Amino acid sequence: SLVVTREVSGSLLSRALPNAPDGYTPAQLDCPSTRPSVRDAADLSDNEKQWLETRLEKSIDPMRDLLRRINIPNFDGPAYITSNENNRSALPNIGIAMSGGGYRALLNGAGAIAAFDSREENATSPGHLGGLLQSATYLSGLSGGGWLVGSLFMNNFTTVSQSLNDPTQTVWQFDQSIFEGPEQGSIQLLDTASYFNTIRDQVNGKRDAGFNRSVTDYWGRALSFQLINATDGGPAYTWSSIAQADDFMQGDTPFPVLVADGRAPGELLISGNTTVYEFNPFEFGTWDPTTFGFIPTEFLGSNFSNGELDPRVQCVRGFDNAGFVMGTSSSLFNQFLLNADSAGLPSFAQSFVTDILESIGRDNNDIADYSPNPFYGYHNSTNRNAQSGRLTLVDGGEDLQNIPLHPLIQPNRHIDVIFAIDSSADTESVWPNGTALVATYERNLNETGIGNGTSFPSIPDTNTFVNLGLNTRPTFFGCNSSNTSSISPLIVYIPNSPYVFQSNVTTFTFAYNITTRNSMVHNGYEGATMGNATVDPQWPVCVGCAVLSRSLERTETEVPQACQECFQRYCWDGTLNSTRPNTYDPPFKGQALVESDAAALRRNGFVALAAAAVVELTAFFT
Repeated sequence: SLVVTREVSGSLLSRALPNAPDGYTPAQLDCPSTRPSVRDAADLSDNEKQWLETRLEKSIDPMRDLLRRINIPNFDGPAYITSNENNRSALPNIGIAMSGGGYRALLNGAGAIAAFDSREENATSPGHLGGLLQSATYLSGLSGGGWLVGSLFMNNFTTVSQSLNDPTQTVWQFDQSIFEGPEQGSIQLLDTASYFNTIRDQVNGKRDAGFNRSVTDYWGRALSFQLINATDGGPAYTWSSIAQADDFMQGDTPFPVLVADGRAPGELLISGNTTVYEFNPFEFGTWDPTTFGFIPTEFLGSNFSNGELDPRVQCVRGFDNAGFVMGTSSSLFNQFLLNADSAGLPSFAQSFVTDILESIGRDNNDIADYSPNPFYGYHNSTNRNAQSGRLTLVDGGEDLQNIPLHPLIQPNRHIDVIFAIDSSADTESVWPNGTALVATYERNLNETGIGNGTSFPSIPDTNTFVNLGLNTRPTFFGCNSSNTSSISPLIVYIPNSPYVFQSNVTTFTFAYNITTRNSMVHNGYEGATMGNATVDPQWPVCVGCAVLSRSLERTETEVPQACQECFQRYCWDGTLNSTRPNTYDPPFKGQALVESDAAALRRNGFVALAAAAVVELTAFFT
């Protein structure tokens, strides 16, 4: 299992490219000789295509080594990779998706990432799955899963264990609530008052430069203090700078993508009407047939019109602040505000919430404001936001698609298998029940055509998930590719479940002591590996079979008997049981690490921390 308490030498490497020209304040500078414009979303960008050539080549050896260690009986996995490596399109193309769910999702997802990372201690031992991350092409995240993805990339694609064990105590110190600020003695050296003043000054700089601000600006700045190893939360670190990092350019990392939803003022989001946007190192935009366009991420904030920049205007740089992007994909505090009236807060705290909503939420400032709208006047016949000068985005899970599958099911990316880590809080007891998969499946079937050629396997209703135990263990969806009109990725669904710790902590818990933090990560590791193959000794073999499944179809290779047995064991067979389930309270699958305080956090943590948050942030915004 993951080592989270050992000493490590040195500290986290700071990002080498804090390249915004004026900290958090976007700046207008001369444009490159080829002025940026909006491109049609009919294909991948040239930059992504070129990067893929490098990454796909780099993933061959890790995949070969992973299959060697997995050792599928009566099948030579390494030889299969070698025989097809000159035809890279024949080999598996792997995606990993990290769901939303606040700090719970960050920590549970971190355990899964650690389990898939061959750099982690013991991750390549028998029963473990290290190397899956090095074999993957894409890594997507939203909300807490987006914090995880963003934090790793902003810190030079560091390992999870190094983030946990950083001796400088700079990042992932969640015992200090985000509403208190970092503990003094780290590189931040700020007390709570200075922390809030620093955030306010950073955001005011953006306002003074003529850009709209929203609550997500403040939320994103606060997140950065916890997630980025840099003084004052790294105000100059941009999302597009990932594209200039050596490890990314050399193809040594997956392709990171964060997801957010477009929401027009006053609009109610459902999966069938929502335009889903993505942030990747090269571009920002959407594959959806509504807007169906992308701009270079680096030039967010520039004044595009009808797909072009006026030749008389300059380009804006620094708008794509990494914390702002992570906050956009995970506007958890916004959700806290919006749901506070039903969250069990005492009446005095609700009055504070009302005051905040009156000042920043009633006029739709509870969003992330990406004005000026880069898609103004673009695709006027389909883009419902084409005539608005504002582009407003919200948490990527507001349309219930809380697993960021949307970027990974795009046909142009040709992904074969997606490992979907679900840390959602769907049930009353704060465990997932497949709601996110159902939302993506229903969106794909929507008669409006919002799916735009994507294919997704059949998914049962949420009651079936619980009644059949599909949310207590890994489950494969889409094993028979002939059941869809076009080939869809195989979905390996890995839900948050109690292996060694009750990790069902409420989304609105804002502080975790170090023991709880480490236990949450450890439980995520155990969930991804099924207790290091102690729950099912064949689980690593079955992961290898899932990786190979679509590739075996393309090369017309006979499916090994061991894989047939795996698919019989883990594939959903179409059975339904839609009766209302009993209260879902899953037992431990292994030996509990410590006496869990999750129940106490669920019972008391939200009310106490939320009340304190409202008081502090009310003072901050006034």
